[in-house]
Amino acid sequence: MSHAHDNSSGSPIARAFTDARRTARAVPSYPGAHPDSLEAAYAVQDEAIALWPDRIAGWKLGRINAPWDARFGVGRLAGPIFSKAVWAAEADRPTPFGVIAGGFAAVEAEYVIELAETAPDRDDWTAGTVAALVSRVFTGVEIAGSPFPGINDHGPAVTASDFGNNAGLILGAEIADWRERLAGLTCTTAIDGAIVGAGGAASIPNGPLDSLAFLLNLLHRRGRRLEAGQLISTGAATGVHPIAIGQSAVADFGPDGRIACVAIPAVGDAR
Repeated sequence: MSHAHDNSSGSPIARAFTDARRTARAVPSYPGAHPDSLEAAYAVQDEAIALWPDRIAGWKLGRINAPWDARFGVGRLAGPIFSKAVWAAEADRPTPFGVIAGGFAAVEAEYVIELAETAPDRDDWTAGTVAALVSRVFTGVEIAGSPFPGINDHGPAVTASDFGNNAGLILGAEIADWRERLAGLTCTTAIDGAIVGAGGAASIPNGPLDSLAFLLNLLHRRGRRLEAGQLISTGAATGVHPIAIGQSAVADFGPDGRIACVAIPAVGDAR
């Protein structure tokens, strides 16, 4: 256990974010000194994972844009997706997802990989070698979200420190014949009926399988494993689209279906 008087510990940051998420309260400013590296950010993330009362059902990957990618020497960041925040898309009505008033929320159309087997613990994965680990690929909408409204405004270490800015995953339909089709898949995202982004698998740097390879190599360095059945949300295919309470979104994957969702106020527990 970390002690409160140990100023080197990131646990006050992890506790502030997990408490805020649990009670659905915004955190207007970052609750401590900004992590100065991704290693420091993932240390905070690991402490927050330990505090969170749910199991990891998968991971999300997010792109690190210029100039941060050059400064940090990496093009992606990762965060956990917890089991109680994975929802099956509903065919007959928009899937509701909670947004913390005063915090950050966005929707992202994604391609979601399901892992067939617990991955061997190595650090040399490539897009070519990970394909054999994949059982299925689905359409999905990642719900990006944080109690801190500026989660994306201070670089990737701040973003990574709060669960990588993840607040859930809406899982859509399985993509048929994905091994032959994945590279060419396209999609659009609309909010309140207006198209806000278009893209596809080619919008993800080196493609979704490269996201999986990156994650496996990162988790190896963090002393974690990617387990059979876990879901990997591989990165925004049409962009990161901020959304407000009351707004609706539709991710349209063409022949692979569409996912409708609606932002509702997050409800915290009473503790």
